[in-house]
Amino acid sequence: MGPAGPTGPVMSREEADRALERLTAEHEAVESSLLALQDHAGRRLLEGAELTGTTARRWARAEAAITRLWTVFEHYSGALAKAQEVRERRRWPSREDLVELTRLLRGPRTLPGSLLGEDAAAAGGGGGPRLTEEVTLGGLVEWMNSWYAQALDVVAAADSVWSALPARIDMLAAELRRVRSLAHSVGVRPGEHPSGDDLERTTEELTALRAEVVSDPLAFWTSAGGSSAPGGGRPDTSRYDRAARQLEDIRREIDAVLNVRQDSEQRLMRLRDVLSRADRTLAEAREARGEVLAKIAASEVPAVSGPATALHEDLSAAAEYRRHSQWHRLSPLLESLEQRAEDELDRARAQLSAVTAPLAVRAELRGRLDAYKAKVAQQGMAEDRMLIERYDAARRMLWSAPCDLRAAEDAVLRYQHAAQDVLTARQGRGSGGPARAEGVADS
Repeated sequence: MGPAGPTGPVMSREEADRALERLTAEHEAVESSLLALQDHAGRRLLEGAELTGTTARRWARAEAAITRLWTVFEHYSGALAKAQEVRERRRWPSREDLVELTRLLRGPRTLPGSLLGEDAAAAGGGGGPRLTEEVTLGGLVEWMNSWYAQALDVVAAADSVWSALPARIDMLAAELRRVRSLAHSVGVRPGEHPSGDDLERTTEELTALRAEVVSDPLAFWTSAGGSSAPGGGRPDTSRYDRAARQLEDIRREIDAVLNVRQDSEQRLMRLRDVLSRADRTLAEAREARGEVLAKIAASEVPAVSGPATALHEDLSAAAEYRRHSQWHRLSPLLESLEQRAEDELDRARAQLSAVTAPLAVRAELRGRLDAYKAKVAQQGMAEDRMLIERYDAARRMLWSAPCDLRAAEDAVLRYQHAAQDVLTARQGRGSGGPARAEGVADS
């Protein structure tokens, strides 16, 4: 280390060589980065686009930073070339050579403040813009790295958004056109069907979204939290995702309408069959009610409703919709009709069951009476006078019209109890075997 020079201690030959090697490597790295930035697809797209909003403001600052980069890089290259020229004068540099190398490699140089831009003071720790700036080659490298990161952040983010969103939006728009064509073919149009209105809104949203993405890609960039890496973040696809979900919902609705077009005839036939069965069941219930009123002395027999007129009218309307290819109107009507028709058939069956319940009770009593008579006959007691009288009384009630079910049930119970008593008495006299067991089990 020699005596002090104009810029501090004079560098030794080894120190000068190491400084030259380091600054040359930094020069090559900066040059390689600048050339890569120059050829970056995102930069070419930014230069050719009509930018708006956030992207226009940030790209204007990035362009200025790129211009300063090249200008300062040329100054840096010239200073480095001068230092290399001095070093190449002699294998063993003289005192004057080392002093000059120290000044070139370590010493500050004066540059116009306008050349370094508004970021120079912040990068160099200054208090604000000045007419001139004193900066070393190392300081120039720091400024160039800062400007490069600023420019690359804008270029990489815009390129990421343009790579991610416009192509996807175009694919979604193509799918939307296909769905719209299908929708029109089945009558799903704006103002006539909710899905037609949704299609219109989704089309407008995709058109607006693409225009905004192309002109202001950085408005759709979400920076990674805490990341300072150029381009650190991801494209914001939330609006695209919402439009895609909306289109999927519309597509499912259109598919449902298309399915209606394909199977509407079979569904209408099934509906007619269900309603016909419901009508026949109600007619049977009305006929059965007349029979019950004639044969059973019932205090209450529920009334039977008439055919479902509203359902038949809606069925006729559905047939008209199908005839005129109004599939978007037919689809919801068929779904409603299918459920209501099944409900109507269930209601008709319930009414038939309610009306015929007294006849079922009478039939059950007749069967029970005959079953006990058969048991009595098996035990050889068919000629018992008391049993004959009670059987005849119960039978007259059950086979007369109108039949008093309560009185008939009491008569059947009297016959049943009398038969049990007789059988028990006979068993007490020693009559056993299979017949005894059967009589007790069924009592």
